[in-house]
Amino acid sequence: MSSFRQKHPILLGLFILTGIFFLFLGGISLLISSLISHSSKTDLFSKKEGVGIVELKGLIVSSESVLKHLTEFRNDPNVKSIVLRIESPGGAVGAAQEIYQEIDRTNAVKPVVASMGSMGASGGYYAALGADIIMANPGTMTGSIGVIVKFPNLEGLFEKIGYKSEVIKSGPLKDTGASNRPLTEDERNVMQGLIDNVYSQFVRDIAAARSLPPETILELADGRIYSGEQAVELGLIDQLGNFTDAITIAAEMGDLDTEEPLLIYPKSERKFSLLNLLTNAEQSLVDNFVPLYPILSFEWTGVK
Repeated sequence: MSSFRQKHPILLGLFILTGIFFLFLGGISLLISSLISHSSKTDLFSKKEGVGIVELKGLIVSSESVLKHLTEFRNDPNVKSIVLRIESPGGAVGAAQEIYQEIDRTNAVKPVVASMGSMGASGGYYAALGADIIMANPGTMTGSIGVIVKFPNLEGLFEKIGYKSEVIKSGPLKDTGASNRPLTEDERNVMQGLIDNVYSQFVRDIAAARSLPPETILELADGRIYSGEQAVELGLIDQLGNFTDAITIAAEMGDLDTEEPLLIYPKSERKFSLLNLLTNAEQSLVDNFVPLYPILSFEWTGVK
């Protein structure tokens, strides 16, 4: 050992530093795991019965993680009810509809309570429709019932920089929304027909979920934002209350202790590791990525 240290002092130093680094990471991991596991209200590693917590945050671009968490809780006998915590201005139509359908499917098996924080608008509100009870704070921004699609028109910019594009297409509508020119009248009519169809789906699902006539929903569905207080008065949501209130109600619906119910988070969020941290960070970037291409959206664009 003495001979190795004398011949390779730099290599030995690197070995020592590497060992210290991994010991440090291990210590941090154990510390965080200890803090999490000793939380008074969220014993993540317990096999006891409790309320499942699913979060829907940010712009809705992808539905995979929320669907995975709902399926996990639906099949977990220890999860007696679920709180869907919403902080979202909405997003992609398909993703919002998938989440709504999965919440509705889950609510048929065990109670789901939707809890809106600061915002649960457009697609965020759409997702909540599948829950047994929808809650919000008095000042929560919700509503924004409608559909939107945006096409960038860069014709002026392209002219300045001398950019030109040649298009070969199978039909006159194949390049609808091309950024180097305005929409034609035919393209605008086709897109409006698409918007109107998806809008009618939104109205139809609200009417069914809220037991209100479609005519009533149409009067409310002009894209405007409502406060939580206004939404209760209009019948768009059930009652006012914060996240704690939602947990209490969910615990009661699941025949659980309402004083201090156990909160159960998805398995993917329970264990801390450097790999999990990096994976979650990467997924967060993907989930909040705003596509560069036009996308049909249930989205309140006032947040941008």
